[in-house]
Amino acid sequence: MKIKYKFANETVEIEVTEEWGSILIDLDRQEYNNNHKETRRHCPLSAYSYEGEVFSVEDENLTKLIEDTEPGKLLAAILKLSPKQQELIRSIYIDKISVNEYAKRHGVTQSAISHRLAAAKKNLKKLI
Repeated sequence: MKIKYKFANETVEIEVTEEWGSILIDLDRQEYNNNHKETRRHCPLSAYSYEGEVFSVEDENLTKLIEDTEPGKLLAAILKLSPKQQELIRSIYIDKISVNEYAKRHGVTQSAISHRLAAAKKNLKKLI
């Protein structure tokens, strides 16, 4: 019995007995089934919502800062941010739009919005 093994740059064909051939074919089938089973278990993080029950967007330090700051002073600090940062803060914290949804609306990645949000929070902390 001949068994073919395909590699990236060549194909090798070897001659084996029927007994070994059936064992090798069975092992190849088991390997394929195991790989197939493993790939079906994986789910990318992009399939999950990053806010709500599974992932939280809460920042304890920012929450404490907001709670400890007078409303007028907080509003004045927010108004000193750039218009894009103001809109981002309003959308995420006031309108409760998820970071993923905001990213989709603006055609960027979730990571980009997370970085922008971190920069806006950093600026806000400096201004208060």
